[in-house]
Amino acid sequence: MHPHLRLSSLLALLFLALLAIATPLHLYAQPAHSSVEAQHVTVSLLVPPAQIYPGQNFTAGLDFKMEDGWHVYWINAGDSGEPPSIKWTLPAGVTADAMQYPPPKRLPLGPLMDFGYEDEVVFPIPIHVASDFHPAQPQATFAAHVTWLVCREVCIPGKADLALPLQALATAPPQPKTDAAAQILIARFQNQLPKPLPSPDTATFALNQKTFILNVATGAKTSSAQFFPLDETIIANAAPQPAQATSNGVQLTLTKDDNLQTTPQKLNGLLELPDGTAYEIHATLGTIAATPTTRPTDFSALLGAAGLAFIGGILLNLMPCVFPVLFIKGLSLVQSSQQERSKLRAHGWVYTLGILVSFWAVVAVLVILRAAGQQLGWGFQFQSPTFLALMAMLLFFLGLALAGQFEIGLSLTSAGGSLAQKHGYTGSFFTGVLAMVVATPCTAPFMGAAIGYALSHSVIVSFTVFTALALGLALPYLALAYFPGWARVLPKPGAWMEVLKQAVSIPIFATVIWLVWVFTQIAGSSALIGLLAAFLLLALAGWFLGRWPGKAAATTIAALVLIAAIGTSVWAVRALGASPQSVSAQNAPGSQLPASGSDWQPFTPTLVSESRAQGKPVFIDFTASWCLSCQVNERLILNRADVQQRLHDSGAVLLRADWTNQDPDITQTLATLGRSGVPTYALYPADPNAPAHVLPEVLTPGIVIDALNTLPKPQQQSSAPQQSASAQTSP
Repeated sequence: MHPHLRLSSLLALLFLALLAIATPLHLYAQPAHSSVEAQHVTVSLLVPPAQIYPGQNFTAGLDFKMEDGWHVYWINAGDSGEPPSIKWTLPAGVTADAMQYPPPKRLPLGPLMDFGYEDEVVFPIPIHVASDFHPAQPQATFAAHVTWLVCREVCIPGKADLALPLQALATAPPQPKTDAAAQILIARFQNQLPKPLPSPDTATFALNQKTFILNVATGAKTSSAQFFPLDETIIANAAPQPAQATSNGVQLTLTKDDNLQTTPQKLNGLLELPDGTAYEIHATLGTIAATPTTRPTDFSALLGAAGLAFIGGILLNLMPCVFPVLFIKGLSLVQSSQQERSKLRAHGWVYTLGILVSFWAVVAVLVILRAAGQQLGWGFQFQSPTFLALMAMLLFFLGLALAGQFEIGLSLTSAGGSLAQKHGYTGSFFTGVLAMVVATPCTAPFMGAAIGYALSHSVIVSFTVFTALALGLALPYLALAYFPGWARVLPKPGAWMEVLKQAVSIPIFATVIWLVWVFTQIAGSSALIGLLAAFLLLALAGWFLGRWPGKAAATTIAALVLIAAIGTSVWAVRALGASPQSVSAQNAPGSQLPASGSDWQPFTPTLVSESRAQGKPVFIDFTASWCLSCQVNERLILNRADVQQRLHDSGAVLLRADWTNQDPDITQTLATLGRSGVPTYALYPADPNAPAHVLPEVLTPGIVIDALNTLPKPQQQSSAPQQSASAQTSP
């Protein structure tokens, strides 16, 4: 071989080698792939027909199969993440609509909430072949460049170029060929796509200071739903979404995003119902009552609620709140045991009427205030320092009379005296009123569910249930009035009654001490000076009545002093009382209430959702300083060493929802549990989609421990996703 030829050949080979090294791999022809196995996910392009022809319409799909625990994202990924995307390269005359997104799942991760899919998802994509389609080649290729982000504790981006060759025909074949398996898989997810609402005006929303109230008319009432926003930074994604049924749909309370600067004119998103049905929502700004719409009446449920309320009313007589009145009625029974049966029955019904009228009055006020948008529940009057002051003064004055400082015509309080006296019926009536007033801080067994049902339904239902509750409270005394044989076991009247009457003043004064403590928690220590001054004036009025009994001048002076005492207490609340916010600021959160240790934290809805997002169950103690049943449960049950140890071992986050002062967040959360008062105890599993377990109003160690034993072992999750290095997949 010629040396120059050898040299030129070597140079040519060297040049070709260098060119090969410098050329990127993706410039070389590669065989087409319809699927690719990437890190933690398999992505497939699904095109059911094997041929394309003019005028054809079909649905393709992009299939993602994730490994356990991994997920991809919805069109609005939530607090982090990116949705998959596809860029088509299609034959001339073939077009593709936008990729469609089935309803997602809520995916909590630390304090964040993402929206996406686990296991498998297919994104349907409508494809259209033009009617004038003319294939240039016998084969047409559907090519797509796909990108995605797959996440668990870390996030891995990926991309792939997918392609499928199809036979191109000039006319429709007699028997089109189709990949049936791909068609069925696409149809399964296509059937889940959100539907339009019956009409555009069936979704509206209203504004509160921190929330949106979304009302959606779906055509059927439902008490559960989830809203997924299409727009970012509109709602707090991780916040709970309390739902209430309406007559033809559902109403949701959505927490505003902290970064929201302007009021949106529309709420765009997806509403998913418990049965999987989803609706596309474009809610317009309107006016909606902030309180839940009342539900249609189910008469069997109404009878059940009334029955529970009746039993709860009977058991309410055994609650510590009602003990002082039971002492008073006990004296009345002793005094009246020898009276005529007709008079006994008359007084029993008058006492019952006092309870009924007072219950009706409180329910009427409660319904009116709730209809006006106030977030109130059972026992709301004990959140008023003025009411607490007047109650404490009434019982203090009654205690002075029972202790023997003066006689006020005992029939006025039915603490004694003949039932045949002129004012005997008045005394029985107001004793019924007093029984109702002192009963409201307590919630007896069965009462919680009944009251929650009553206040979430119509006015007629509310009055029916509370009437049953009132009759249950009045039943023991009314039964004794109708069956005087039971009263014969009581001792005959005698000198011992004066000693017993004075002894009864002890529980009355104990109740006063409790009311003063509650008053201080709400109004602050400065207002306490005014209340104590009012007590001094009451003692002065009692001295006038006792020193000069029956004298008109003394009675007039005592009445004026009583008016001054009432004025002093009201002035103290208005002028010296602290606002609930300032009282809370003076005390450490939750410090008003007894706690066994530092494990208890003050309740917030955000803390509930964040804890569950981190895989932790949550135990909430809904309580109040004025709730005696709450205090008994906390001291005797929740503070027990074995219960405390089991709470600690369960890994549950312990929250104390202090309802001593009015708190809309607590009221709304109680409503979602079907309750409207305290005590209420709720155990939330770590799974954010699992319902809460509501415990009975009267606790035992076994009830709490058995509920905790139902919890699965909490799983720990990373508090935030971490981004890994980019990992790409080539076909």
